[in-house]
Amino acid sequence: MRRPVSRRPRDTKRFRKGIYLIPSLFTVANMFCGFLSVIESSRGHFEPGRGHFERAALLILIAIIADILDGRIARMTGATTSFGEAYDSLADVVSFGVAPSLLAFQWGLWQIPRAGMAVAFLFLVAVSIRLARFNVSAHDAHDFSGLPSPAGAGAVAMMVLLSPTPVQHPTFIPVVVAVVFSLALLMVSNLPYRSFKDLNMRRQWPAPTLFTIALVFSLITLDPRLLSVIAAVYILSAPFGLLTRRMRRKDSGPSPAKKTGSDDVIQDPDR
Repeated sequence: MRRPVSRRPRDTKRFRKGIYLIPSLFTVANMFCGFLSVIESSRGHFEPGRGHFERAALLILIAIIADILDGRIARMTGATTSFGEAYDSLADVVSFGVAPSLLAFQWGLWQIPRAGMAVAFLFLVAVSIRLARFNVSAHDAHDFSGLPSPAGAGAVAMMVLLSPTPVQHPTFIPVVVAVVFSLALLMVSNLPYRSFKDLNMRRQWPAPTLFTIALVFSLITLDPRLLSVIAAVYILSAPFGLLTRRMRRKDSGPSPAKKTGSDDVIQDPDR
């Protein structure tokens, strides 16, 4: 008599472990883009005028996209692990710390070697502090505490894309120093920046939303400098919001205190 073939249940545990590989691949892609950006920045110093700085900046922007997809996929598939978070932070140090620091130095700070190295190194230290603080804080917060490191690296990349030619005029060097140093300060600050983690990608959105997204992409295609405007608006949103709140408090002034004493004595109308 033929025995019935027993069907083994699917190994769902192994399948779920396989899901964890997907966000890790995006993390590796993030680190790979940062590594290539470092190489392009190094070649740009010795071979100026061949588009190395422009490619280095574009690779940083691609690394930002890979980093965003890494986190989104991990949260949507339930594949978030302590290993993945630590590995992602290590990749971010390369792509958003080392790569933009070297790019800023080789592109705009090379004429002031000692001061330029100091400013670029401070940017790298700020990124490492920002990532370490993020790892020990609550990840489900509505706002980030300090400028996110991808935004700081993207600002450096967009600055280079606006003018890929290495900085030659001495009057423009202080501007580069001020921008890089300000980004470092914003990353280690406590200013609240919107995290957009509460944006539900699974719910149904109105049909015009897709058209709006397509319109933004079309405008960026016509003029890629629009990305720098979007980045500037996001970076300045927290300082502007803090300044606005302080001005409102100053205009409203302290609440008038209630007087007490002889003037507050209630007179008896029957007297």
